[in-house]
Amino acid sequence: MKRFTANSMTTPEYDRWWGQRINDNIPMSNQENTHSVEEHLQWQEQLHRSQDQVKDKDYVMGAVVTQVREVADHLQTLVVQVDVLSLKYESKSDRVRELTWLLRKDKALSIRARPYM
Repeated sequence: MKRFTANSMTTPEYDRWWGQRINDNIPMSNQENTHSVEEHLQWQEQLHRSQDQVKDKDYVMGAVVTQVREVADHLQTLVVQVDVLSLKYESKSDRVRELTWLLRKDKALSIRARPYM
């Protein structure tokens, strides 16, 4: 490779290096690195199939997440209903206890009152 130099500031070593250098920026065709068009198309087809599978699984997972959220909402509603019923029966239970206590007290008083009659 000959080149015109207007400046004689270059050294002979540089000139030798310039003549022997390899341009690393340009990829060289290598038999090991070359793939046929068929292989490339097969790879591309496989990639598209894999993407479709991921999309299908993503759709299924989205549906599952939706169902889980619906179940969680339903469970939350049931929890609220249980709390309401619990408070309702607890208050009734307190009233039942009070009535039972009054009934026992009444029985005790009536038992005590009989001998005196």
